Amino acid sequence: CARCAGLCCAAPAFVRSEDFPIDKPAATACPNLDADYRCRIYETRAEAGFAGCLVYDCYGAGQRVTQEIFDGRSWREEPALLAEMTDAFLTARRLHELLALLAAARRAALSPDELSALSALEDELDPAEGFTRAQLASFDAEDAGTRVRVFLATLKHHFVKS
Repeated sequence: CARCAGLCCAAPAFVRSEDFPIDKPAATACPNLDADYRCRIYETRAEAGFAGCLVYDCYGAGQRVTQEIFDGRSWREEPALLAEMTDAFLTARRLHELLALLAAARRAALSPDELSALSALEDELDPAEGFTRAQLASFDAEDAGTRVRVFLATLKHHFVKS
């Protein structure tokens, strides 16, 4: 988290519920985020009504966006970056979530064809040369998610006993 610009506390929206005591629009800093990108109530989040924060995982997307896509720049020092960093974070988080699903699938005894298909998806979601800001902005994460779900459905025979 130290290599991130607090994107998990600024980018996503949340709605007042049992998980959050307030409404917070996307691309708006949580009132508990301090100037050093740390949570003021970290130790007491659940008691303060922010139980949703306890289960949230960015899968490393915040660090990737901050360090790789924006070269360590921050929306706090450059407020004009907030909207673009938010969009990049939300896309990268989805990509990282999909990569985590593929990593779990990789632990199965996959056939060579299945491994090849899995590797092709991983390479698309995590290219060796990384993403540029423009590439990430134009990446269709919804389509990628559909393709990962379809692929994972072909693997169910590895996980479901007949």
